[in-house]
Amino acid sequence: MRIVVKVGTSTLTHATGRLNIRRVEALCKTLADLKNAGHEMVLVSSGAIGMGAGKLQLPGRPEDIATKQAAAAVGQCELMYVYDKLLGDYHHTVAQLLLTAQDVQDDVRRHNIETTLARLLELGALPIVNENDTVATDEIRVGDNDTLSAIVAVSVRAQLLVLLTDIDGLYTADPRTDKTARLVREVPALTDEVLALGGGAGTARGTGGMATKLSAARIATAAGIPVVIANGQRPECLYDIVAGKPVGTRFAAQREGTA
Repeated sequence: MRIVVKVGTSTLTHATGRLNIRRVEALCKTLADLKNAGHEMVLVSSGAIGMGAGKLQLPGRPEDIATKQAAAAVGQCELMYVYDKLLGDYHHTVAQLLLTAQDVQDDVRRHNIETTLARLLELGALPIVNENDTVATDEIRVGDNDTLSAIVAVSVRAQLLVLLTDIDGLYTADPRTDKTARLVREVPALTDEVLALGGGAGTARGTGGMATKLSAARIATAAGIPVVIANGQRPECLYDIVAGKPVGTRFAAQREGTA
């Protein structure tokens, strides 16, 4: 299959903002093994601002745009160095694509992105995509990497989109505050009732909560791509997800895909 995996800042880093080495190593090992099994993988990775803030020893995630951009510039270097090193150890070549809102909104730029991604996959590379936070501002951002991952999944005609986060999936309520919350295993359609289950922002280190993941699921499933939201604490869960086993919350495609 052609699979897009999105991983969030809270999955990649410790609360300090520093890299969670054990988890990232497990993620890269799993991605490499899935590629060895014949799957085509695209990774949409957050983490540049969070890692940059940690490396710059900032007290927390920056609030002003200039410091966010500076942290992203520092963090993106470290992020890609880690991916290149770890995936290179398994003999896989990575490629970096940093995108802005204009890139995905302009027809010509978007076509160029699709062409580049398609060629990279043909050449056996593993594209790693992130929003270009060094130049993006609040007014010209895609908004979050959940949405970006859905756009990428549609662009590459993926057959599966996996959103790895810090929660097991979609719940009937916030499990962090409501002990009666139940995990929703299957979502046949994104109804208003399902969309209402989405909350606000996630952790202090990230920008996306369940609401952005449901929005991403709506984009992807409408294009015929099933979506799974799962806990990234154990990246090895990707094996079971790809095998079709019940992990997290699975959103059914709303029409036949084109991949």
